[in-house]
Amino acid sequence: MLLNGRSVSRETQERLEHFALLFQKWAKTINLVAPSTLDEFWNRHISDSAQIFQLSPEPLRWIDLGSGGGFPGIVTAIFLAELQDGWVHLVESNQKKAAFLRVALAETHARGSVHPVRIETAPRIIPECDRISARALAELDLLLSYSADWMIGKKARAFFHKGRDYAAEVAKARGRWAFDLVEHRSVVEADSIILEIANLRRNEP
Repeated sequence: MLLNGRSVSRETQERLEHFALLFQKWAKTINLVAPSTLDEFWNRHISDSAQIFQLSPEPLRWIDLGSGGGFPGIVTAIFLAELQDGWVHLVESNQKKAAFLRVALAETHARGSVHPVRIETAPRIIPECDRISARALAELDLLLSYSADWMIGKKARAFFHKGRDYAAEVAKARGRWAFDLVEHRSVVEADSIILEIANLRRNEP
């Protein structure tokens, strides 16, 4: 199987397909993603999420903020299962969504755990990580606020999905923060981009 032009093992493909079936079942009773996107589920959500791991395909410790329906956190955790190393901490305060995420991890044998807490309290529970991800969660300035405890003075990198207005968000965020930025054009959505952020620090007042 090819995913975003890259080969995926049969085992990973089967895990992703099982996750997709679970998602479709749970989405009938829980609002996991916008209903209008369900018809393009595989491309819009699975392939789009897979880009994150494909940009950093090492067995690392991830924190996925506002995991919601599992994008990209569950997808990353499924890829890590093939490596038999690395871990994803999925942070999701909605109890129903957290329950879905636990089932998805268990049934796909993915490498991750669910933390049903507010993002602001997560650093006390998960003090260290190597990578941070978030998709359709908040403006970049707020995402950097959420991520600061894991990134400032540390080597963690963040990968954030953004849409066509990302440049305005970057400009606004630079008012409060300094950071190194790499822009990765999405191979799935023409108007989307993935921002890779490192070396985060607060601007001097």
